[in-house]
Amino acid sequence: MQESTDTDFSQYIADESAPATPSIAATPSDESNGVSTESKNEIDLINSEYYENRELSYFKFNLRVLEQAKDENHPLLERLMFLLIFSSNLDEFFEIRVSGLKKQLGFGRQRPGADGQYPEQTLKILHQQVREALSEQYRILNEDLFPSLANEGIRFLARHEWSDDLKKWTRDYFFNEVVPVVSPLGLDPAHPFPRLVNKSLNFILSLDGKDAFGRDSGLAIVPAPRSLPRLIKVPREILAEGDNFVFLSSVIHAYVEEFFPGMSVTECHQFRVTRNSDLEMSNVEVEDFAMALKGELHSRRFGAATKLEVGAECPAELTDFLLDRFDLTQEELFTLDGPVNLQRLMALFSMVDRPDLRFPKFSPGLPKALEEHQSIFAAVAREDQLLLHPYESFLPVIDWVRQAAKDPSVLSIKQTLYRTNESSELVQALAEAARFGTEVTVVIELRARFDEEENINFASILQEAGAVVVYGVMGYKTHAKMLLFVRREGNELKRYAHLGTGNYHRKNSLIYTDYSLLTADETLCADVHKVFQQITGMGKKIHPNLLIHAPFNLKKSLLKMIAEEAQAAREGKDAHIIAKLNALTDPEMIRALYEASNAGVKIDLIVRGMCCLRPGIEGVSENIRVVSIIGRFLEHSRVYYFKNSDQQLFCSSADWMERNLSNRIEVCFPILKKKHQSRILAEINWYLEDEAQCWELGADGEYTKIHSVETEGLAQGVQQKLLEKLS
Repeated sequence: MQESTDTDFSQYIADESAPATPSIAATPSDESNGVSTESKNEIDLINSEYYENRELSYFKFNLRVLEQAKDENHPLLERLMFLLIFSSNLDEFFEIRVSGLKKQLGFGRQRPGADGQYPEQTLKILHQQVREALSEQYRILNEDLFPSLANEGIRFLARHEWSDDLKKWTRDYFFNEVVPVVSPLGLDPAHPFPRLVNKSLNFILSLDGKDAFGRDSGLAIVPAPRSLPRLIKVPREILAEGDNFVFLSSVIHAYVEEFFPGMSVTECHQFRVTRNSDLEMSNVEVEDFAMALKGELHSRRFGAATKLEVGAECPAELTDFLLDRFDLTQEELFTLDGPVNLQRLMALFSMVDRPDLRFPKFSPGLPKALEEHQSIFAAVAREDQLLLHPYESFLPVIDWVRQAAKDPSVLSIKQTLYRTNESSELVQALAEAARFGTEVTVVIELRARFDEEENINFASILQEAGAVVVYGVMGYKTHAKMLLFVRREGNELKRYAHLGTGNYHRKNSLIYTDYSLLTADETLCADVHKVFQQITGMGKKIHPNLLIHAPFNLKKSLLKMIAEEAQAAREGKDAHIIAKLNALTDPEMIRALYEASNAGVKIDLIVRGMCCLRPGIEGVSENIRVVSIIGRFLEHSRVYYFKNSDQQLFCSSADWMERNLSNRIEVCFPILKKKHQSRILAEINWYLEDEAQCWELGADGEYTKIHSVETEGLAQGVQQKLLEKLS
């Protein structure tokens, strides 16, 4: 489940990861609490044993995703989806995180992280853990999900299960659909090993005999074109009962000798290579950022290899040959008991109509004030509107832009776009407003990982319509979620704003949990205007009154509020911090939380993915609890609560990561209305009380699923409660 790259559900991965300092958990020296015996006053909060490895912590999150594939409380097809999300996340992990570690090794620039360990050690542990996880993944698929799906009439037919009719049909499919587009590649001095695209399906073959030219190199590569579906549905006239499928890999394997007439294929094995996909853009001598980025996109398909996957029966001489060609080691080889490109199985969900095997459909709720045909400007002018997606609809945000595009009183629209869906309604509405004569300014972040090409296309659409398009600030990703309208009302200009924790992406709004605030508060809207002015223009640092923004004062403000909460605890006050985040990795933030814990502050952290803090360590973090919620929806909202702060409750686009707090443009906005504060706090407490979807982090860095006799098997949890309350 990815904020990304993308998709598709690869979005589970933590949003758009960038290479960073790795870490690896040191062995605790005290079995009871994971910390060496030191007096409280002597504890060094920089000690590496108090920090979890960033890469391993993310991988543990992905293991929690894989665990959902075994959860019989989930519908069967949803369990399969979780299994495929694991694959998608793992690919991105190797494309970005692992490639970043390898790059440090290649450049000889290893440096320890907060945990004191080095990339080489991290990679060694990761490769072993990934190998074990892949073995478990394919066990779940082959021994549990495939048989269970077959019982439901959804069958994936191996070659030994093909009837005579099916053999004839697949042979016809091979000659009619596959042969015309496949280019088999015999390997010899005139045909060197091909440059294979990232994550493409390929076959390596051993051949016996000579071809028409007398060549007998003995090896060939057959790439499977991306234009061909990896999963093929068998027509009803061939198999009438149920939904039956064959893999493209099975079809190619069955008839691969047809590519080499007169020769014998002695070995045929599928393989796939994963490559470094992290784009690197230098700020030096780039005159047109969009053009420079477009030129880099092609290189992503052919970056340095990070992982080789092969079928389980591929012999050592062929895997050694491939490893040599891709400059990989045995540790980077993974043998799989099934298709090597599992995530392409996601096509299944559009090919079968089995709502009984999916999560029940729901209709997102809609506050009465924002119902269709109502003036959203009038509703927001009367009162701030708070929405929680996906339980409440994202449509009011889109409709607001549509209404503004047709409203002659709207003089200006400004918006940030980090990710949005293909054929975006928002982009079309903004383009319509620009054509109508409204001043439209859009800050498009071209470097939203795996959405770069689409964002470049959206930029072109907007520019052609007459909108002003800027690409943020070189060196800083614009990750803030802001929308600002300026409207003439009588003799005055009035501002309205939308601020959110998630992207302007309608499809993601159906699977990501995010808060949206629609406001006409004068001070807050004036602050949004200032941030836009800073991004699109130039000038000295601005000083918003209510907004807190990175990279300028967000981290400093958070540290100050944590310190104030610690001081309140020392004074005997009831002190409490709650933070709901996607990731917590910044060492300085972690140390501040440790200090607050030592001062007596109760700290509850709801961290979906990476968490480098270790809770429950005596003298360090015994007042800190960390939980992770994994379920139907991707937990994406960021909420901060400080009980003794002037402004107690904030929502934000930023996680507590080094990149978000120091290298991105982010906004953090206070929730000003008491009723909205109370609502969010009540909803956040449901997360902390969850006993169905909750994993708790221990002092040893391991997660344990919280079980309750009362909720066991009921599939009830915070997400279900919110569905019942809001939809």
